[in-house]
Amino acid sequence: MTLVSTLGGPARIFGYSVLGAALLLTAGCARNRNNKKELAYVARDVETLYNLGKDQLDRKRYKDSALIFDEVERQHPYSVWARRAQLMSAFSYYAAQDYSQAILSSQRFLSLHPGNRDAAYAHYLIALSYYEQIADVARDQKVTQQALDSLNEVIRRYPDSRYAADARLKIDLVNDHLAGKEMDIGRFYARNRQWIAAATRFRAVIDKYQTTSHVPEALHRLVEADLALGIPEEARRTASVLGANFPGSEWYERSYRLIQEHGAA
Repeated sequence: MTLVSTLGGPARIFGYSVLGAALLLTAGCARNRNNKKELAYVARDVETLYNLGKDQLDRKRYKDSALIFDEVERQHPYSVWARRAQLMSAFSYYAAQDYSQAILSSQRFLSLHPGNRDAAYAHYLIALSYYEQIADVARDQKVTQQALDSLNEVIRRYPDSRYAADARLKIDLVNDHLAGKEMDIGRFYARNRQWIAAATRFRAVIDKYQTTSHVPEALHRLVEADLALGIPEEARRTASVLGANFPGSEWYERSYRLIQEHGAA
């Protein structure tokens, strides 16, 4: 994605600084309906604008670089550089942690250039933007599900790409997070002795998130729920699964003692 400048020379670098000051001083003077900052319109050739955006990106001035890359498209919408600037803008928003705008910019790139060779990266950038917004398990997990869906989309569309390889690793973490949310809700129901609701959540973890770290506890909590519901046969079966798969775990030891205490051995 890096476009090497062909302009070169000290005079040109000085020109960037002057142009940058002129543009950045006017940033925020104009806004669209979404309250997104725009630069005041100052006509410049496409190469100068693009390389100024790249310069701001290299300086980690991500918001400024995003605005300048947006300006490339605004002033030169039919240029080859405009297509590149769209994706550079999306990355700049991502780097600035403006994930909503990064998603919108990436989606716009895909709508305009669905078959472009950089479409894989645009999909990946959308997935990353959702992934970075994953909250703790005590909060609503809508964005977590969006991250999972987007990561799966990267794998489905580009299974052999480097983006898919990273997406697979992140999916494991997302699934662990979603399983943690189910466990959190299940424990809440168990504390309130709503055993059927609790058992439903624990079974969801066992069935849907079998490779996560929460499965041993989920099996133990299901043993607790089954005993509380008066179905010791189910509790024994669940404890057997726990013992077969996690024989040395703390959760199996706790389930074994619980089974003994209830005379369901």
